[in-house]
Amino acid sequence: MELNISFIIPVFNRPDEIEELLESFSKLNGGHNFEIVIIEDGSNITSEAIITKYKDQLDISYYFKPNSGPGDSRNYGMQKAKGNYFIILDSDCLLPSNYLIEAIKSLKQDYVDCFGGPDKAHQSFSDVQKAIDFSMTSFITTGGIRGHKKSVDKFQPRSFNMGLSKKAFEATNGFGNIHPGEDPDLTIRLWDLGYNTKLIPEAYVYHKRRISWSKFYKQVNKFGSVRPILNKWHPQTKKITYWFPTLFCIGVVFAITLSIFKIYFPLYLLLGYYAVIFILALIKTKNLIIAFQVVLAVTIQFLGYGYGFLKSTLLLSFNSNKPEVIFPHLFFKNK
Repeated sequence: MELNISFIIPVFNRPDEIEELLESFSKLNGGHNFEIVIIEDGSNITSEAIITKYKDQLDISYYFKPNSGPGDSRNYGMQKAKGNYFIILDSDCLLPSNYLIEAIKSLKQDYVDCFGGPDKAHQSFSDVQKAIDFSMTSFITTGGIRGHKKSVDKFQPRSFNMGLSKKAFEATNGFGNIHPGEDPDLTIRLWDLGYNTKLIPEAYVYHKRRISWSKFYKQVNKFGSVRPILNKWHPQTKKITYWFPTLFCIGVVFAITLSIFKIYFPLYLLLGYYAVIFILALIKTKNLIIAFQVVLAVTIQFLGYGYGFLKSTLLLSFNSNKPEVIFPHLFFKNK
């Protein structure tokens, strides 16, 4: 099958990010033809001037629609796109020059209707962004929960860097209106229909993620709140690993409480874990300041996710209302 690629990029009030992303598009290797579909999701600060600047260099389609969330905006873009295979990106990503070469090469060797690529921190990112990137991707935190490249049929792509065939999009009707969590929900529905997914390690993006500790906490707290909803919708996907951040938080409280009574072994285990995190971060980043910030990032990640997961689990267990009623802030109303 000949692949005709359409990149799908929703954006909300982030013209500076779009400019950086389009600049990385202009430097892609390989000479492949591709379309870029940008969906302005009801922004007050539009990207129109930036897009006009790049229209002579790139094949860009630009649409403006009322705000209805990233999932619905991606669906809108895929409906408008001309290609038969979509690659969905977040606006805060940058593409390495060989991205498209690697993605197409992998799909030609082992075709799947949905793939995911990893993310990395670009050298230009801030120390906080690099610390958050380590926390979100390391095997020693929660980076391995989604699966790995050997689990071809179980890797859960994320919509900051996700490929989806037009056939699979039409079969599933695309993303739902939950956010975050719309990407694992789509992946699970794809599995239920018999579609395979895989990780393409070489098709990575540079992903900025959140740029402050408060925004990072809010993001991971929402991630934790969404997971029990997905477990309720798709009970066959429940995993004990989703409880790990909550159990970690309980363990921290337990260790500190016991230390008051001069029982220090649990506290030593906790400090040992943090020491391993610090050492691994220092080896990877070669930066002492970032390594210390990684310790903070991991703490915020576990606390935010763990608390969100526990609270959501309890509310869903003891409240008969639908998740949309219990958690209205996690759902967009499509317009």
